Formats: sequence, structure tokens, C-alpha cells
Amino acid sequence: MSAEATAINMAARASLWLRPHRIVLILIALALVFCAAFFMRWDWLPQYWEMGLLGIWRALWILVVTCALGFLLAVPLGLAQAGGPFWFAVPAKVFCTIIRGTPLLLQLWLLYYGLGSLFPQYPWIRESWMWTYLRQAWPYAVLALTLSFAGYEGEVMRGAFAGVPKGQLEAARAFGMSRFKIFRRIWLPQAFFRALPTLTGETVLQLKSTPLVATISVIDIFAVSSKVRQDTYLTYEPLLLLALIYMAITGILVLIFSRIEARIPVKIG
Repeated sequence: MSAEATAINMAARASLWLRPHRIVLILIALALVFCAAFFMRWDWLPQYWEMGLLGIWRALWILVVTCALGFLLAVPLGLAQAGGPFWFAVPAKVFCTIIRGTPLLLQLWLLYYGLGSLFPQYPWIRESWMWTYLRQAWPYAVLALTLSFAGYEGEVMRGAFAGVPKGQLEAARAFGMSRFKIFRRIWLPQAFFRALPTLTGETVLQLKSTPLVATISVIDIFAVSSKVRQDTYLTYEPLLLLALIYMAITGILVLIFSRIEARIPVKIG
């Protein structure tokens, strides 16, 4: 019986791909690939593929590091706004408001051209181990993207923490659970599950924000595309390849988060 059910499910999935609009979209995609392969110039790829792979790697690790650090900052920011005292809630709200109300490019330039220009004035910094990192551009890029992600996701976590039913927290207190145990076992898991769909979108938006690091001389995949256009005077080919790369990474991110959502044992609602 299970084999028959599996065969029926496979047939149902196959029928979804045979719908007329999907067939038309597939044909259009194949036509675009054919035209791009035979009517555009791709002879520059062997010369730039190593630089391109390095740019993809740099964009990915910046994305992963900034999202991880940003989420770690977003949790206390959301918690402070949802249930913290006044002297914690107000600074957290002000931080999220400033980050969400100003462009990321402005924040990036303020850190790199503003804060970064102050460090060379202090000899003890230039002579310390910190100067090895502070003289480079990528720490400022990581810091700006981390703070940006924390500001947006902190507001999301505020709503997620506030959305957890207070009756569950009161019941946990009645059972004698400590505050930290309530937070670790009840409040944080449910808030995370509630925020997960929005977290997927914020991560994709963070990926689309990484090209801004090229404005402070960090060589990511967008910077490689710009160099190809400057060297070869080709416009469409490197931009088209860049779009495909970002679409592929976005698809992988969405797939990963959808698998995580599917593993949630119970619906939160």
C-alpha cells in the first residue's frame, strides 16, 4: 500500500510540472539559456573564474558571519523591547529605529570613512596587533552588515517574543522554573519558530546587501563583475552571470530555511 501511495505522490508531483504555464516558463528559460550561450561573449571566463570563485566565497562568508552575529545581537534587542525594564528597552528601541531609518550605505561609509579614519591618529593602535585588521576594509563591512541585520531582526524578535502566549510563561513560573530556564526552553524556541519565515526573508535581503561592500574596496563577486566590465567593456554578460549567481544562492538559502521549517514538530499558533 505504501508503494502505491509513493507512486501516486510521484505522479502528482510530475503532473504539477506538466501544467501549461510551467511548460511555457521552462521553454522560455531554455530559450534564454540558448541565446546567452550562442549569441554572447564568454571568452573572458577562463581569465576571471578564479577571481570569481574567490568573490563568491567572500560574499558567502560575509553573509554567514553577519547573519549569525546579527541574530545573536537581535535576540537581546528583541527581548529588551518585549519584556525588559525601561533602561534596557529604550536604548534597544532607539538602536533599531536608527538602523532601520538610515540607509545601509550611509552606515557603511560612516564606519569605514568616519570611524576608520580615527584609528591611524593613535600611535598605540598602529603599533598594536589590532592595526593588522583595522587597516583593512572587511572588518568595517562585517560590522556594518552585522549591525544592520541586528537592527531589522531585533524588531522582528520583539514581535516574536511578544507573540508568545503569556499563559505559558505564567504556567512555567507556577511550576517553579527559573527565569533562564523559561527563556531557554519556552520563550526563545517559540519566538524563534514564529520569526523563522521572516528570518528567511531578512537573510535573502542581507545577501542582496553584500554588494555594497564593494564600495569600500572589499572584493566580492559584485566587485569582480565590475572589474570584468571595466576590463572587457562588456555589460550584459557579467551582469547576467552575476544575476544567475545571486539567484542560485537565494534558491539554496530558501531551500535550507524551508527544510528547517519542515522539521518544526508542532505548529506555533
